[in-house]
Amino acid sequence: MKVKLLTTISFFTYQISISQTEKLLQGKVTSNNIPLNKVEVINKTAKTSTTTNALGEFAISVSVKDSLIFFSKDFFFTRLKITKENLEATSLIVNMIPRPEELDEVVITKINFPKKIEYDAEAINKINIERANNDLTRYIPGFNNSTIANGMNIGAIGGGLFGLFKREKEEPKKKVPEMDFKKLIATSIPLDFFSKDLKLSLDEKELFLQLCESDPRSKTLLEHPNILSTMDFLYTKNEEFKKINSENKN
Repeated sequence: MKVKLLTTISFFTYQISISQTEKLLQGKVTSNNIPLNKVEVINKTAKTSTTTNALGEFAISVSVKDSLIFFSKDFFFTRLKITKENLEATSLIVNMIPRPEELDEVVITKINFPKKIEYDAEAINKINIERANNDLTRYIPGFNNSTIANGMNIGAIGGGLFGLFKREKEEPKKKVPEMDFKKLIATSIPLDFFSKDLKLSLDEKELFLQLCESDPRSKTLLEHPNILSTMDFLYTKNEEFKKINSENKN
């Protein structure tokens, strides 16, 4: 009987301690005072998530020291570590910074111009004759009509165009390079993630990213970007990286 009573007391004590540390946190996500809809609010510690409504509002269960992640493809990644003050506040306001717009991929193609401009001399002579016949200046007394007024030098024009096209250099197709793994990390993961979460120095960070990039799984992340998958991948590779460093020191 005493054992059952002690078990019951322990259970209720545990429930009370949980209720004191865990709370339904309510908040609002905005950008420049504009509510953001469909922002993913992820409690990475508790492995739970929710989404903001049309007014930017959300509600999610949290405890002190839980790590909250706010993610939207059009905004920079935002992270918040829950404090006692956050739990005591009636509402939490989170401001997200928009990402700069990226240009679509541009492909520059080569244009092949003719190497030589051909023209019909007989047709040009016919045009010159028609112009001469239509020139009314021949009726002006004393006017010399041996040449066409303001006539064009077709040969000179053709030669100039030919020289212009001849100087045109052929350029190979240029294609904007696709996003690589390091660029994916730079645009989706905050800088302090490597120092605070992975405990890496600046020198270690570069070697660590090289190790990650050599893993075939990094190509999958490029094809199907997902912030949670990317972070889990970095955590896993960090354990491997630390193990390699430890073996090298020994």
